[in-house]
Amino acid sequence: MRWLDKHLAGLELTAINRIMIDRITQAKLAEDVSNATVNRTLELLRAFLRKCVNDWEWLYRAPKVRMLQEARRRIRFLTHAEAERLLAELPEHLADMAAFSLATGLRASNVTGLSWSQVDLVQRRAWIHPDQAKARRAIPVPLLYAEAVLLVRKQVGNHEERIFSYRGRPVSQLNTKAWYAALKRAGISDFRWHDLRHTWASWHVQNGTPLVVLQELGGWESVEMVRRDAHLAADHLAPYAERLSALRAVQSEEDLAIHGTNLAQS
Repeated sequence: MRWLDKHLAGLELTAINRIMIDRITQAKLAEDVSNATVNRTLELLRAFLRKCVNDWEWLYRAPKVRMLQEARRRIRFLTHAEAERLLAELPEHLADMAAFSLATGLRASNVTGLSWSQVDLVQRRAWIHPDQAKARRAIPVPLLYAEAVLLVRKQVGNHEERIFSYRGRPVSQLNTKAWYAALKRAGISDFRWHDLRHTWASWHVQNGTPLVVLQELGGWESVEMVRRDAHLAADHLAPYAERLSALRAVQSEEDLAIHGTNLAQS
């Protein structure tokens, strides 16, 4: 909003037309940012203009805001073997947090900010409050994996408030030198901490978890966002493809049998 203010302050609403919006687009591009960053600014402007029309009735109609083409997001996830190698190379406190991320799919900020008041080890569940979630909705976190519960129990007594800590202090940064050094030793490249969430989602999808269920577990706003963040590997589709092949094989056998009967009759 501060950035837009430099370009729009003092203007009448009717002066914000397609020409002005194109100028704003070019000004943002001139800062050597990605098309995605430009689009986030344009989306904000578009939201304001739509409220001017639909909610406040200050404008009869809003000019069209054209978005720029964005590159497809890279989806990076680990195989189970790669994950085991990485966990073996990480320092103990980071290995615990990474393993917990792989078991729950929580974002980095939710893992570092997780407090004892958000966990019920008896009921084997945790929760993320709406003000801590990216989508501003509460996220239920079932600790169904025994490993997730054991990881939390392991932290008892380390810190009074936060679950994950290091030498008595809460861990705030995860993409550290120790993280990248462990990646290098494990032979894993082009991987960020947030990709642990992609890995968790991908494993779920490849194991048959319905996307609508995964949406609730991961706190995504829509199923489309789940599709964006989860890698749909071809392996989990094989059984469905085989069903079609089997069906066609049965149909072919039936056709041959009918054909043979007709030849015998003729």
